[in-house]
Amino acid sequence: MSTAPSVLSASTAGATAREDRVPRVQKFGYGLGSVHDMWGHWLYMGLAFQVFNIYLHVSPAWISRALLCKLVFEAVWDSVFGWWSDNTRTRFGRRRPFILVGSILSGLMLPMMFVVQHDWSEIHYFWFMVGSMALLVPIMSCFYMPFQSLGFELTPSYTERTTIFAWRSAMQKVPELALFAAAAFTTAGVWVGATWTNVPERLSNLAGQTLHWFMDLAAGLFTLDFPRLGVLAKTLFGWTQGATGAKPDILLGAQVYTIILGSIMVVAGVVVFLLTRERYYDKLVVEQHQGKISIKATLGQALSCRPFRVNLFMALAYGIGTSMVSALGYYATVYFVCKGDVAAGATWNFWMGLTGMALGLAGIPVYSFLARKLGKKLGMIAVQVCAIGGFIATWWLYTPSIQWLQVVSCGLTAFTGSGFWMLYGSMTADVIDYDELESGKRREGAFAACGSWTMKVGIALGSWASGEILQRTGFDATLGGNQTEHAIFMIRILLASIPVIGLVVALMFLVRFPLTQQKMAEIRQKLEARRGTV
Repeated sequence: MSTAPSVLSASTAGATAREDRVPRVQKFGYGLGSVHDMWGHWLYMGLAFQVFNIYLHVSPAWISRALLCKLVFEAVWDSVFGWWSDNTRTRFGRRRPFILVGSILSGLMLPMMFVVQHDWSEIHYFWFMVGSMALLVPIMSCFYMPFQSLGFELTPSYTERTTIFAWRSAMQKVPELALFAAAAFTTAGVWVGATWTNVPERLSNLAGQTLHWFMDLAAGLFTLDFPRLGVLAKTLFGWTQGATGAKPDILLGAQVYTIILGSIMVVAGVVVFLLTRERYYDKLVVEQHQGKISIKATLGQALSCRPFRVNLFMALAYGIGTSMVSALGYYATVYFVCKGDVAAGATWNFWMGLTGMALGLAGIPVYSFLARKLGKKLGMIAVQVCAIGGFIATWWLYTPSIQWLQVVSCGLTAFTGSGFWMLYGSMTADVIDYDELESGKRREGAFAACGSWTMKVGIALGSWASGEILQRTGFDATLGGNQTEHAIFMIRILLASIPVIGLVVALMFLVRFPLTQQKMAEIRQKLEARRGTV
């Protein structure tokens, strides 16, 4: 009781008490889990269109329907594993055992998502996509729901929560880069005429090209040879393309790429398990004999929490608005800016990813600073206003006359996106404290699951709509770079306008969010008076 006034003072001042700080090794361990989030959830979403639409000529509508099934599966399984981890009691905690098992299995399953043949029909490809996702999704939920819940319970501090999610957002930029490199890797010239028997040789060639490229890059930087650097920038890592008319085996490239990334996921998951700890588990769950929660209550009671609903619907509007154009940016690059040159588009896609990584990293301290000085709510308002300006600017930044401007567009999106998800996670952790005060229970899994359930359904609709939207623009993959003017115009105008609508709706919810920095200090004071510190 005697410490409560100092806690209130420190919280409102934006300071973090020493006992509330999470060791850097734990922050690193938690941030490393973003490898699975990026590759287990989002890698397939991008590669599916490149492999199945551009290479195997499956209709984008069929692909979107399959991805809709994936996200509906996630909505169900996330709820199951969020509830399950809340009710698990082991000597390793209630989150970490799931994290270990899910991370290993997801790394093993990722390469299986592209085990198809070149001569299947559209319907066969569709059902394979649905079936393989039915296996991957519960495995990823086994990892991700406990992982997300763990982030909410690492510290009771209002400001330290933002720091934790800043670490996660910053570390996420490295695996995020692999999402953008995927297109360039799978379209590299080494995959022209490649088979599984010569994959080691082709990978060796690719490694040699990469080493030579980096040596040239170092020499160009040392001598300030800007023309030389400009030439290098046009060929990612020196990955040469095939002869004119020669088509790389994108399917084989995707299979090799997912094997490499899946192996990294297995190792990363073990490290996450070893480095992280569950702060609330022993004192609040075990010692106070917290009762188990039904799966029905997992969803219903979480949605009955008003601050949670406001925060969730804000994120839902943001997620739907951006996911509805998830495919359009890539198609605008390849078919408008690069006039149908898939290899050039893939190279630009990587540089956009690299710029996104750099500006995404830059956005984290900027919005973290604003959140500390102004509070998370005003910090989030700044994020969304900047994002609106960035998406409007895509109309001018995607242009074949100055191709590098699209890199700026991607950077602006990443700058605001990293701030959004950092603050959203930190605000959700505050909501869970509010719920503990009301219900007397710590239910991180319930909120992670309910939030995921609702978000995944919304994003499922957005992702389904992205393929349907692309189909209705008049885009035809068989036309290559000879798309109609109407199709190109519709891709560009929808890319600029749809996210803005979603962001305006998100702002309307955000202004209603009630948990300010002062309010959270009062909530913490009441919680610690009732059950002590953690």
